[in-house]
Amino acid sequence: MHESPQKARQNPTGSANSRREFLGLAAGGLSALAMSSSATAATNTVRSNEGTSNMAIDNRATRLFKPEFHFGLGGVPLGNEFNKISDKDAYATLDAAWEAGVRYFDMAPWYGFGLAERRFGHFLHNKRRSDYLVSSKVGKLFKASRNNRHADIFPLSDSPNDVSYDYSADGVRRSIEDSLQRMGIDALDVAFVHDISPDFPYFPPDKPWEEQFRIAERGAFPALSRMREEGIIKAWGIGVNRPEPQLRVIEAADPDVCLCASQYSLIDHANAVDQVFPAMRRKNVALVIGSSLNAGFISGSARYNYGPKNFAISSAHLQKRDRLREVAARHGVDLRTAALQFSAAPDVAVALVVGASSSQQIAEDYNSMQAKIPAEFWQELKSSGLVAQSAAIPVLT
Repeated sequence: MHESPQKARQNPTGSANSRREFLGLAAGGLSALAMSSSATAATNTVRSNEGTSNMAIDNRATRLFKPEFHFGLGGVPLGNEFNKISDKDAYATLDAAWEAGVRYFDMAPWYGFGLAERRFGHFLHNKRRSDYLVSSKVGKLFKASRNNRHADIFPLSDSPNDVSYDYSADGVRRSIEDSLQRMGIDALDVAFVHDISPDFPYFPPDKPWEEQFRIAERGAFPALSRMREEGIIKAWGIGVNRPEPQLRVIEAADPDVCLCASQYSLIDHANAVDQVFPAMRRKNVALVIGSSLNAGFISGSARYNYGPKNFAISSAHLQKRDRLREVAARHGVDLRTAALQFSAAPDVAVALVVGASSSQQIAEDYNSMQAKIPAEFWQELKSSGLVAQSAAIPVLT
């Protein structure tokens, strides 16, 4: 995710739109859609008891991620990581998400070197602040510079900014202040310490991720706990693509919720089921699940996850996607829809964040959470070994 409670999902209070009606409205800007209660419907899933713990995750995160905030829009695409998105199309995407009932928005200073936060903030700052939930990231500071690295890292962002890495207590406070300034809002709900992980390729050689993590242990983590108690933020955690820092932070500090990206998808989930989820349950830490499509790979993109070498897709991943497609075709199931529902199903997951670069895309993703998938599809995935036996299976009510 360099991107780039235990509660049963509640029934919607309004009826679900059909896929054709929903997409038709999306194409028209969704201006006529009234779905004040349908954010609940977007993640109207319950979990089977098979292979999962019944332990409740009862912490700050479950109180924060209420039913209407279980489904979120992520900021990577609107930071122009993959394609150059115009401001007009970015705001149309945000408007479509809002009109559909999406009320959780996740972004980071990293996404487009400030571009995503500016776009989200431009859209959100005139909304009533109590109506939506915002998470962003800390650990990377940005300052306008003629000699900046945006052309190397986010060449499509046209950002004037350069980046420095700062996981100290002062750096975290500065990062949040800068984010609020870029967005034009007065508070963050959740702060994720970003990318202190072995897969992040841009740390300087003399300060690899382990050293950055040690700095965060002394600085960022206790500072965020103090800010939580002061009411500056409501919850904090880390946002990473790998399990090592997640397992480490829950022993070193007291996070509420972590952003678990690129680790729980139909393609790759066994380690999360076997190691990450049990550890989170023991420590009473919830998860936001990100990159359930592996940066679009499951839905057909020619990339796998994030980073400068995400075009180098392994044959094993390609073969597994082919097998998943074959099973989906036999059961008349949209594989993207199945992937989204699968990633929302674990008992430790309080929210699912998806990226979108168009109004149609966010409408399709949102509507996928309400689609019916036959139980036989999930049964075949498990019997064929494509899904771990202990993985939670979504069941729509």
